[in-house]
Amino acid sequence: MHKIAVIQMHPKPRELEQNHSRAVAFIREAAASGANLAVLPEYHLRDFDPENENFRSQCAHWKNYLDAYCALAKECHICIVPGSFAELHRNEETQEERLVNCTYFIDHNGAILGRYEKKNLWHPERPIVTGSIHDAHPCFETPLGKVGMLICWDLAFPEAFKELIAQGAQLIIVPAFWKLTDASEVGMKRNPLSDQVFIDATVVSRAFENTCAVVFCNVAGPAAEGYMGHSQVAVPFMGCLEKFSTSEEGMKIVDVDMDIVEEAESVYKIREDMGKQNWHYMYRHTTSR
Repeated sequence: MHKIAVIQMHPKPRELEQNHSRAVAFIREAAASGANLAVLPEYHLRDFDPENENFRSQCAHWKNYLDAYCALAKECHICIVPGSFAELHRNEETQEERLVNCTYFIDHNGAILGRYEKKNLWHPERPIVTGSIHDAHPCFETPLGKVGMLICWDLAFPEAFKELIAQGAQLIIVPAFWKLTDASEVGMKRNPLSDQVFIDATVVSRAFENTCAVVFCNVAGPAAEGYMGHSQVAVPFMGCLEKFSTSEEGMKIVDVDMDIVEEAESVYKIREDMGKQNWHYMYRHTTSR
């Protein structure tokens, strides 16, 4: 049984220190409540605002915050997935800059066990963020078992999940910055809650179709500005275990019984089928369970 703290927080525009302080307070509360893992949303230190003149310079300080989360994880003896950072990397030889959207898995001793750069970029990111186009989706051994990490729009691609499942992932964590307005005027004209329907259906479907647990941690914010929240945790058989019903900031600690994952696999045999030599799709489940 894992106790997972899903932290749905509102990243105030360009207020890195204030946002970080609130995230730290939530994580300390999660650890005090007995949580094994705390998860933050995508771009939790600031909103994605590349047109702001300070955006790129602020993205150069990501390592300071990552180090701070490592120290906090060790102090509080809790694993942390610190949402995602907009990281500015500079090649010292060529002075070329590269901006990536990256998340980490930090264990309860403060060690970084996994790193993932977002592959499937949302459309506004593509002009300035470099995606991990040709890199495989990595899977990591952690105190919570084998974990895979995706970011936001990756959720829309079942191929990403299959690649992680093929490596043995049983828990997949998805920090997100997903708003109702992402459906655009076209989608919202059809259904103002279109992307809420999208999230609710997809998170549960991914859990069932991959016999895995899925943690989706979204940003909070004013509903009038298009924020939807709806952070949630899903497993096969049970569907959604816990969900934020509003877009308000807060934290939920969810008990996730990972035995359900094994029980679901014994019934659906998805990993077993993927492991067969004559499996008819590209991804094969190649690790022993």
